[in-house]
Amino acid sequence: MSYSASERLLRSLGIEKPDEIDLETVAWSVGAKVKYRPLKSCEARICGCGDRAIISVDDRKTPQRRRFSVAHEIGHWIYHRGQLLVCRPSEIGSFGGLRKGAISPEFVADQFASELLLPSYILGPVLSQYKSLNLKTVIEIAGAFKASRTATAIRLVQSNKFHSMLVCHGQKGRRWFLRPPCVPDRWFPREDLDRESYAFDALFGSKVEQPHPRKIGADAWFDRRDAERYMMLEHTFPLPNDEVLTLLTFTDGDMMEERDTSWSYRRR
Repeated sequence: MSYSASERLLRSLGIEKPDEIDLETVAWSVGAKVKYRPLKSCEARICGCGDRAIISVDDRKTPQRRRFSVAHEIGHWIYHRGQLLVCRPSEIGSFGGLRKGAISPEFVADQFASELLLPSYILGPVLSQYKSLNLKTVIEIAGAFKASRTATAIRLVQSNKFHSMLVCHGQKGRRWFLRPPCVPDRWFPREDLDRESYAFDALFGSKVEQPHPRKIGADAWFDRRDAERYMMLEHTFPLPNDEVLTLLTFTDGDMMEERDTSWSYRRR
């Protein structure tokens, strides 16, 4: 089995359980000290000299957000040492994906952070206890790993265990989506939200979190002729910066007929 850089780091420290992922200790092991204090112009930053660094994180954020910020900055220290980077709230955890054909430093740090907080070798055995993916599953696992729902949802979709998809929308349309290999690439989500979707109401109307998943016609999410024949489950929750994240679950096996072996991650 091959491990990611974050997982190799955790394994080198003998970490085998979710509650053993102490990010201050992980940071210290790579020469970085974590400090929590109010920050005005950014949410987190790292300043380094030689092989030593100070990670500063805004102490007014939620515990889950602070943990993701620390993990994000550790990712910068490992991958972008020597570069001048200031991480604003709109950038940390935005999972912006590909920009103009190149992977952005923020996306690299986001992916590193999600793998550091929810490493596959620990997450896998936990995930084997679940037969379906829904927001309840996301919340339970997020609690066990002290991670945000967004980072957890992304890691669960990336596991390729569930026929599900994540789609993020902002006021101006789709921001990004994440589709695992087990979902055929013909299911490409619409650019704009359908007015019949709960996500539309959560973004432009009530802005209230959807308490339960609900059935919806696939044609509300996919611009394909055959989409109108199928139903699926939609579960939306709000994100910062006037965005919403929707977990789409494919419940009709006929929708999974075509297979693809590549990841699909898109940004406007």
